Amino acid sequence: MLYEMKGLNEECGVFGIFGQPEAAQLAYYGLHSLQHRGQEGAGIVTSDSTMLRPHRGQGLVTEVFSAEKLATLSGHHAIGHVRYSTAGGNTLENTQPLHFKSKTGDLALAHNGNLVNADSLKHLLEAEGAIFQTTSDTEVVAHLIKRSRYESLEDRIADSLARLVGAFAFLFLTEDTLFVAVDPHGLRPLSLGRTPDGGIVFTSETCAFDIVGAEYVRDVLPGELLTVTEAGIQSRQYMEPRERAMCSMEYIYFSRPDSMIDGVNVHTARKNLGKKMFEEAPVEADVVTGVPDSSISAAIGYAEASGIPYEMGLIKNRYVGRTFIQPSQEMRERGVKMKLSALRGVVNGKRVIMVDDSIVRGTTSRRIVKLLREAGATEVHVRITAPPITNPCFYGIDTSSKDELISARMTPGEICAEIGADSLEFLTVEGMVTAIDRPFEGELRGQCAACFTGNYPTPLHEQEQDGEFLKLGERT
Repeated sequence: MLYEMKGLNEECGVFGIFGQPEAAQLAYYGLHSLQHRGQEGAGIVTSDSTMLRPHRGQGLVTEVFSAEKLATLSGHHAIGHVRYSTAGGNTLENTQPLHFKSKTGDLALAHNGNLVNADSLKHLLEAEGAIFQTTSDTEVVAHLIKRSRYESLEDRIADSLARLVGAFAFLFLTEDTLFVAVDPHGLRPLSLGRTPDGGIVFTSETCAFDIVGAEYVRDVLPGELLTVTEAGIQSRQYMEPRERAMCSMEYIYFSRPDSMIDGVNVHTARKNLGKKMFEEAPVEADVVTGVPDSSISAAIGYAEASGIPYEMGLIKNRYVGRTFIQPSQEMRERGVKMKLSALRGVVNGKRVIMVDDSIVRGTTSRRIVKLLREAGATEVHVRITAPPITNPCFYGIDTSSKDELISARMTPGEICAEIGADSLEFLTVEGMVTAIDRPFEGELRGQCAACFTGNYPTPLHEQEQDGEFLKLGERT
């Protein structure tokens, strides 16, 4: 998939369902609709109110779960997870949901996001005798819950969540209860829905509601902890909500276009990004094309605003395996051509505007520009419907070092020359915020734009290095 080509990946997606027969099958369908959020591993844990039944594996949802395997996961409650690893390696033990057994009952948990103070917490927990079974930051939460001084599990979860810094949407499942929580800034999306017969559904993206027949109810609020039992849903604030900071890249790149985030349709937001891009950086050309799939909506918006025809100038081969990664430059070039093709009949002899959502390392943009020129494009003008990514993300996107980011090292003009384009323009932060048009007040309207501005919504907590703790970004 182009996710590997671009070098920009989100951590994962979570799905939970409570009070539905064949919960495992519904979780399977829900995870399938979230597959774009992680292709390295998948897992489901079910409960029949007496015991938890887990299964997880590496690979796509369809590779991990067969009909026979799903049939063994009986129960009316389930949580599921699709994973792309940013904290912890791509190993089976790090694949979620994580499942823990104890004398007081089993607990399974699934996490979307990244805990920036995981290392310091792990250091303290190990000093108290904790033994970790994984390298995932998620396991820290289970140890915090186990060591909390409170009696009820709900209070222990609330106490543990209050100690975390970073981005998280959590699902916790016991034999008879589902707990759901979002970080105080709401950095990661999580929505609540209901099925017609009263089942309760949670998902990272609302597109999953359609496939399981659920209706959207509302988003889980920042700092909120929901407790779901047969008696219904109880809500509490485990922490006061902070300034809203939904990840901007959810709208720009990660989420499916048919999803809604805080009342904003992703497809509409991307079209508006394309329209705003034309306002800020018009150029004379013959056709507009988008890099599939996440940039198609923005390219349509640019074409509508400019009056320049939109054409399908680039086609993605959907049958290429997701792990086609070869060591040599020549093989990488062939890999791009296997994944993406330029339509000579569309671009030959034309001035082309290539709309894309972001530039991370620059290698993919350079290869796509080359594809268009080889197909006969006389000019290639690149328009990026996001600001330059100049700062690392510590909240669940795999850009943890400035060294990986071409915009941190080069000016737009230098990048333009590097990728071989005739012109290159990025959207401004102000244009991005205006185009997405989230229904919140404030300068950034409740968006996290740290990767563009360097203004992080949380403290950059300490991580261990040579026996000491340094702030993120100060690592040598």
